[in-house]
Amino acid sequence: MAVWIQAQQLQGDALHQMQSLYGQHFPIEVRHYLSQWIEGQLWDAIDLENPQEEIKAKRLLDSLIQELQKKAEHQVGEDGFLLKIKLGHYASQLKSTYDRCPLELVRCIKHILYTEQRLVREATNSSSPVGSLMDSMSQKYHQINQAFEELRVLTQDTENDLRKLQHNQEYFIIQYQESLRIQAQLSSLATLPPADRQLREPSLLSKRATVEAWLTREANTLQKYRLGLAEKHQKTLALLRKQQTVILDDELIQWKRRQQLAGNGGPPEGGLDILQSWCEKLAETIWQNRQQIRRAEHLRQQLPIPGPIEEMLTELNSTITDIISTLVTSTFIIEKQPPQVLKTQTKFAATVRLLVGGKLNVHMNPPQVKATIISEQQAKALLKNENTRNDISGEILNNNCVMEYHQTTGTLSAHFRNMSLKRIRRSDRRGAESVTEEKFTILFESQFSVGGNELVFQVKTLSLPVVVIVHGSQDNNATATVLWDNAFAEPGRVPFIVPDKVLWPQLCEALNMKYKAEVQSNRGLSEGNLVFLAQKAFSSSSVNPEDYRNMTMTWSQFNRESLPGRNFTFWQWFDGVMELTKKHLKPHWNDGAILGFVNKQQAQDMLMSKPNGTFLLRFSDSEIGGITIAWVAENPNKAGERMVWNLMPYTTKDFSIRSLADRISDLNHLLFLYPDRPKDEVFSKYYTPPLSKAVDGYVKPQIKQVVPEGDPMLDADGDFDLDDTMDVARHVEELLRRPMEGQWSGQQS
Repeated sequence: MAVWIQAQQLQGDALHQMQSLYGQHFPIEVRHYLSQWIEGQLWDAIDLENPQEEIKAKRLLDSLIQELQKKAEHQVGEDGFLLKIKLGHYASQLKSTYDRCPLELVRCIKHILYTEQRLVREATNSSSPVGSLMDSMSQKYHQINQAFEELRVLTQDTENDLRKLQHNQEYFIIQYQESLRIQAQLSSLATLPPADRQLREPSLLSKRATVEAWLTREANTLQKYRLGLAEKHQKTLALLRKQQTVILDDELIQWKRRQQLAGNGGPPEGGLDILQSWCEKLAETIWQNRQQIRRAEHLRQQLPIPGPIEEMLTELNSTITDIISTLVTSTFIIEKQPPQVLKTQTKFAATVRLLVGGKLNVHMNPPQVKATIISEQQAKALLKNENTRNDISGEILNNNCVMEYHQTTGTLSAHFRNMSLKRIRRSDRRGAESVTEEKFTILFESQFSVGGNELVFQVKTLSLPVVVIVHGSQDNNATATVLWDNAFAEPGRVPFIVPDKVLWPQLCEALNMKYKAEVQSNRGLSEGNLVFLAQKAFSSSSVNPEDYRNMTMTWSQFNRESLPGRNFTFWQWFDGVMELTKKHLKPHWNDGAILGFVNKQQAQDMLMSKPNGTFLLRFSDSEIGGITIAWVAENPNKAGERMVWNLMPYTTKDFSIRSLADRISDLNHLLFLYPDRPKDEVFSKYYTPPLSKAVDGYVKPQIKQVVPEGDPMLDADGDFDLDDTMDVARHVEELLRRPMEGQWSGQQS
């Protein structure tokens, strides 16, 4: 169902949120009358951070205006006449608004569609199987919104009390001036004759006594009002701090954790729209209360009355400043993290955002953000507020950026598009630690003022840990460091401490997440696959998953110590499998055609119970990024005896010459994919089509794989070594690479 149809069925707060998306920047009527066209465009295909995409955005803007004009022209009748004028006006309005900045239109519509989809999803999910989760989320959101409503009522109440206090104080000052006037009149009586003085003095003394009695009573009343107001502000600030803790220490921290897991291939962390709206409400409420406290302080200075109020107001001022400082510094966040494996001399990007920037009008004097790279030790010192003497660990080019305010979405952010790490300075490493285990971080810092320079903030935020490499060969080990850190880092840790060992099920979760993301597949690692990995990791033969439930794996076992009898680590083997599957085997993995995580003995046990010609595909134990074909057939040396044969592993190099499906097609003795599926049924849709007939007398050469018959090419385990046989594809490739020196020298002589 179209999103707009569902969006119109929203109710309550969700409907209000949806309606608030629209305004002069994008009228709701345009969304209504062009709903089908709007939802049919590829808005997400446009990269908002790439200025070259402006051409695409301009085409979409022009198309939108044409559609709107077309819609206007087709309106008939009395009501149609008014609508025709209205839609025509909107077409002109949108053109004048976005003609010079078409990317802003794309940003606006993406924001609208994303928010509508989220609101519809939240509304529909409440009745779905995952309703209980959504119910708890809805309940949490309800509690947050309820607290905001309570804060609104409290703030309005203190505003009313403040106005009443101000009114009473102004009247008190008028009466005080009256008492001074009476006193002046009494003083002037001294110059009058005694008869006149006696005549006027009693009346003035009576007036003075009445006014002074009133002033004494009113001074006590004003003091009570001031104390009552201060106590109400204390209650408001306590609730504000509690609400801020929920939003910053729970919701924002959870978003950051999701962002960290997304670095391992977890689901996207989600947008910041709700968080920003909450932070902006906090900022608005905090600022209103701060202004009220300042006005109360001004009233106290205007009319000092002895009592505890001065100390209370000082404490309130300190508390509200602390609250707003925490809000501002905590909402300076990295929306788009820099790459966690960072290669020197390579362009990279990042985006930082201030969630309360719009509400506090920070953009009126746009702040500049600076990015520097610092070491783990420097990050520790920074968080302890120790003087780091502006130490940096490298030089980043294009590391300054001004924060920009986007009117349509209300976001204040800085987009670093063309940063590059020119050089890196490493620390001294100890023991077995390699350069790919050393962690750095990108420090983003800025300074800005709020409320006409009333408050000046120094803000800093650290990126997720970054491993710096200088060559692509280091990528594998650097990725291991990042994966371990993202998966097992605890919130609020000292940079960048992670446990040295973790439970096997925890590691399985991280590996499965990474595998699905890298291969871009919904088919993850099964329990059987994970048992195979446990056997490999722990050199175990147990097939019972429960045996591994409480086992732990250390970082050294993961990616420092080689597997028994191999020259590579557990992670290097696993990463090779992912790379091979991602580049060459993804469709077959998704089809379930690759068992993959099966050792040679298991493959033999599985195949021996099947008819001759049955085969399976398994990842090589002995070679990184290799896959082999195992099949059952007759033993040519012993009549009536069968055995399992294994081809030497294929690697990326092999599949760049001829695909897996074509290689399987070439081998006629492969008949059934385990357990019993005819191979053509599984692989034929991936076969390369037959070559066309000769054109102009030329015949195109054809590469085909063959496996030789006879004993000499077999080893004791029944393995074919295609390096020693006629793998025609590889042989042809080698011939083509040889220099034709003899031929050229013959022609030149």
